[in-house]
Amino acid sequence: MKPTTASIVKRIRRKKGYKPKPIELDPRFPEQNAFVLDDARYLDAQCSRRSGKTNGLVLRFLRTMEKHPKSQCVYMAMTFDSAKQIMMPAIQEQEDKYKIGLTFTDSKVKHPNGAVLHLMGADQKNFIKRLKGRKFPGVAIDEAQDFGAHLQSLIDDVLTPSIADYADGWLALTGTPGPVPQGYFFEVTQQRKYGYSHHSWTILNNPYMPNPASFIADLISKREWAHDHPTLLREWQNQWVLDVQALWVRYNEKLNNYDTLPEGKYTYALGIDIGFNDADALAVVAWSEDSPVTYLIEEIITKKQGLTGLVEQVHGLRKKYDFAKMVIDEGGLGKKLAEEMRRRHSIPVHPADKMRKQESVEFMNDALRLSKLMAKKESQFAKDSYLIQIDWDKSTPNRIVIKKKPHSDIIDAVLYIFKESPAFSYEKPVVKAKYGTKEWADSQQDEMWENAQTHFSEQADLERYNNGQND
Repeated sequence: MKPTTASIVKRIRRKKGYKPKPIELDPRFPEQNAFVLDDARYLDAQCSRRSGKTNGLVLRFLRTMEKHPKSQCVYMAMTFDSAKQIMMPAIQEQEDKYKIGLTFTDSKVKHPNGAVLHLMGADQKNFIKRLKGRKFPGVAIDEAQDFGAHLQSLIDDVLTPSIADYADGWLALTGTPGPVPQGYFFEVTQQRKYGYSHHSWTILNNPYMPNPASFIADLISKREWAHDHPTLLREWQNQWVLDVQALWVRYNEKLNNYDTLPEGKYTYALGIDIGFNDADALAVVAWSEDSPVTYLIEEIITKKQGLTGLVEQVHGLRKKYDFAKMVIDEGGLGKKLAEEMRRRHSIPVHPADKMRKQESVEFMNDALRLSKLMAKKESQFAKDSYLIQIDWDKSTPNRIVIKKKPHSDIIDAVLYIFKESPAFSYEKPVVKAKYGTKEWADSQQDEMWENAQTHFSEQADLERYNNGQND
């Protein structure tokens, strides 16, 4: 007869003398308690910074691990390092408080009853393969606002089947509002899609924060924020607002989307960003002598391919476009690959200019602001531009720091080749008047007048100079 969960718990306790202490909830914190006790299969928590969201997750996990001996739970963040930095101190605090008997390794927290909490990051190699085919009574995705378009498929195709074996299995999405009001986490928390049980609170609800209102007031004063500053609204007041200043690349659908390439004679160029653990990214841009606008017309993004696959992709694009120039990232092993492409495959790639990258991004942002760089709203470039954020906590006036995750290969590829475009050196062609017309006669008269003015000005300068010499 298969032992029941209850009998396993009794055996573990009898064998090890294990006596669990009940995890107490603070009656002063009803918002967190409602999240911890929610028995919905799918739930979310949209919270401000320092709101106690992480401790809410810890309490959920500890209750789940206590109920399901020898089970495995998963906590996931954007990176493995952030998963450890966020979760480990919070769960250690509960261990110090309740003396549960948890043991810690670099990536796991083990309960005395054999249950394990795995800490994972979306940056880890083969992390999806490590999740498939397993069963978990509890899963949480933190920093959900930073996950890209693959978040929904991760949940629907990988994680939802993993909690199906438990009648009380649950999946939680938690995070703060992102810089752009769109994406799966926005749809879940604001549009109430997909059936999640919604929870929301801020630092002002956290009874463990000493005088949070005063803390925020000091923060506003120190950083000289207006009361409608996007960072204040997003991170501390828990509101979804468009925060353009948080974005590294400032694509704007209203200013930068195009549907069809205008008719004309175009010059084509190719930018290549090399990756393996990340991806190879190829960006084709085009511009015309009749316009100051550069268009992103094609992208190819491929993970984990070798040189042969990359060469085949470049040859395929060269058959479609007569490239005036091709540039490639020669950082790391890129220089060796580029030389191989030139010598063995007759692909005349030039090294991409990677100097002063932040200045180049500002150059590109100016082009986006002036509608001189256009890309389709469905392009990966446009989608990634809404994800790559500036880390203002680590940035200084002299140095902009970008958050490590998520990463975009196509943005780098576009940046490399856009620097070669004439978008900012464009001058509208001068149309000369037809010989013998009034317009031609007027232009001749203007030209003669300007030449005469220059001549007499130069003569006057020469005369003053000679007089000075004679003195």
